[in-house]
Amino acid sequence: MIVVTGATGQLGRQVVNHLLERGVPAGRIVAADRDSSGSADFAAAGVEFRRADYDLPETLPAAFAGADKVLLVSSPAGADAKRIQQHQAVIDAAIESGVSLLAYTSVTHAPTNTMGLARVHRATEQAIAASGLPAVLLRNGWYAENHTATLGNALRYGTLIGSAGNGRMASASRADLAEAAAIILTLDDQAGKIYDLTGDTAWTLSELAAEAAAQSGVPLKYTDVPADQYREILRKAGLPEHVVELIVDADVAISQGTLDYVTNDLRNVLGRPTTPMPISVTAALRG
Repeated sequence: MIVVTGATGQLGRQVVNHLLERGVPAGRIVAADRDSSGSADFAAAGVEFRRADYDLPETLPAAFAGADKVLLVSSPAGADAKRIQQHQAVIDAAIESGVSLLAYTSVTHAPTNTMGLARVHRATEQAIAASGLPAVLLRNGWYAENHTATLGNALRYGTLIGSAGNGRMASASRADLAEAAAIILTLDDQAGKIYDLTGDTAWTLSELAAEAAAQSGVPLKYTDVPADQYREILRKAGLPEHVVELIVDADVAISQGTLDYVTNDLRNVLGRPTTPMPISVTAALRG
C-alpha cells in the first residue's frame, strides 16, 4: 500500500493520478490529507481517503495503517519551526506504523541551497536520517509554475517584475515532478537513494517574458527591481507576509545562481526529456 500525503494539493493529487495511470490498483493507494474537500474524485476512482493532519499527530498512525510506502509531501510555506514540527510528526507516525519506505519531497541541492525555504528541507532530511527510517529523498527543483503563474497579470500590465536579475533556474514542471514521484514509489530498492530533480535547461526571467510575448503576441518585458522595492510591490498586491518573503528570497537566491543547477536525474527517472519552459508557458497562457 502506498500512502500519499497532501493528496488534495497540487502535487499530491497528480502523484495519485500518476500511480493509477501506472497501473497501481486503486485499492493499494491511500490519499491522505487534513480534510476531505476535493477528495470526491478519489472515491470515484476507488482510492481510499484518510484524514492526515500534520498539526494533529494523533490522526497520522491511522492514516498510515497498513502502509508499505509513504510519500511525505512537504507542508505549505510558513514558519520554519512549525513546518519542521509537522514533518517530524509524519516521521514519528511512519516509524510507529512500520512503513518500509518514506519518500520526502525536499528541494534541489538541499545541502548548499541558499534559499530560505531550504532550511526546513535540510532539517527534515536530518530528522529522517536520525530516525533510521528507510527513506528516499526527492529533491525537487523550483516549480516552473512559480513563475509562469504570474504571466497573466504580467501580460495585462506589459511587464514581468522580479528581483532575479540575470540568474538562471533549472525549473521543472509540477507534472513532471509528480510523475517522477509516482515512478519512484513503484520501484524496488529505493531506500538510501537521493534524486536531484531539475529541468534539463536553465532559463532567466527575461527569457520567460520573451517567450510569453512571442506566444501571446502581446509585448512583455522583464523589469528587475531591488529586493526591497519588489517586497513592497507584493505587499501592495495583498500577498501574505510569509509569501512575500518566500518570493523575494527565492528571486534573490536565483540572482546569485542558486538554481542554475542542472542534473539528469529527472530526465532519467521519466525516461524522456523534461517539459521545456516554452511548453509550461503555453499551459499557463491557456489557463
